[in-house]
Amino acid sequence: MADSYEWHPETALIHEGINRSQFMETAESIVMTSGYVYESAEEAEHAFKSDGTRFVYSRYANPTVATFQNRLAKLEGAEGCFATASGMSAVYNALIASVQKGDRIVASKALFGSCQFILSELLPRGGVHTDFVDGTDIDQWEEALSKPAKVVFLETPSNPTLEVIDLPKVSELAHKAGAIVIVDNVFATPGNQKPLELGADVVVYSATKHIDGQGRCLGGAILGTEEFLKEKVTPFIRHTGPCISPFNAWLLLKGLETLPLRVERMSSSALKVSETLEGHEKLNRVLYPLLDSHPQKALAQSQMGHGGSVVTLDLKGGKEEAFKFLNALQIISISNNLGDSKSLATHPTTTTHQRLSDEERAGMGITDGMVRISIGLENADDLIQDISNALSKL
Repeated sequence: MADSYEWHPETALIHEGINRSQFMETAESIVMTSGYVYESAEEAEHAFKSDGTRFVYSRYANPTVATFQNRLAKLEGAEGCFATASGMSAVYNALIASVQKGDRIVASKALFGSCQFILSELLPRGGVHTDFVDGTDIDQWEEALSKPAKVVFLETPSNPTLEVIDLPKVSELAHKAGAIVIVDNVFATPGNQKPLELGADVVVYSATKHIDGQGRCLGGAILGTEEFLKEKVTPFIRHTGPCISPFNAWLLLKGLETLPLRVERMSSSALKVSETLEGHEKLNRVLYPLLDSHPQKALAQSQMGHGGSVVTLDLKGGKEEAFKFLNALQIISISNNLGDSKSLATHPTTTTHQRLSDEERAGMGITDGMVRISIGLENADDLIQDISNALSKL
């Protein structure tokens, strides 16, 4: 739409890039098709030789998917976006499209379990080495990036310990080493943090989380420059096929419309929950980026609009007490997902990070008593009461 660049994000997330059919529907249409037809053989030949503006196959591009990509790119402040079938597909494809045999990656060690697997086990099969550092220690970044690297990969805040990494400083060091910076921004969300504005080159999302926001579908996204997407990502994805379905893209479009409202509400509730629980006698600590006790609070305030929707509790008594706590919750459900309108809790040691060794989890700060809570849209006081009641049973 004309002059859409002047709109605020909340408006763009509802109106940006609407591609209505001949029926002039209010909601974006779902173009459920695998392929497209041509008026002539000559038109088909031209379509496959052209610049990609003509839809030729939904593995390559689809009108509904394109609308989602354009709208998310607008929100992120990126030149372009490529949607994928899942968040891990986005992470893997952004990485694999950027490296080749003999390349080196530098990554923060506080990562989601599947990201750890890609970097420490999958990519080495192809001759790509990863050096892991403490993401909060700039000296370790400086040492690791004192020699050439191809990619820097990190998530901030991290899963589940909510460590915050200095994006401008790490990006500066990475670029001097010749590396591009890929940031998993899923915990912060595109509404709370803009990695590209802070020096990063590529942003990846599990759109399954806050972007959908209602636990309905899987999806992922890679955002960056047109050059990166065209030269690196698009050829790889087109020939390997990790594409998102048009229906899932439509659901994610609906999620984008309410993303700012949901994230603001969740973040506000998460702050209230964390402040209320801090110092509780049954807890070793409460982790949340905007708590005074968080070691990177000042950095979080400078990089993030809000603290995000995740609060992590470290319960005294380890796994046994953590399980008793989880089983006593009434409102909050046990699930490995996050970013949902429903509050969800998980025990990382036995679920999302279970494949890691005890030493690896310890190095990431994950304890047996740790419980990650994704705060939803329920009343914050009800959630506090639910958590307090569960803690009282320990």
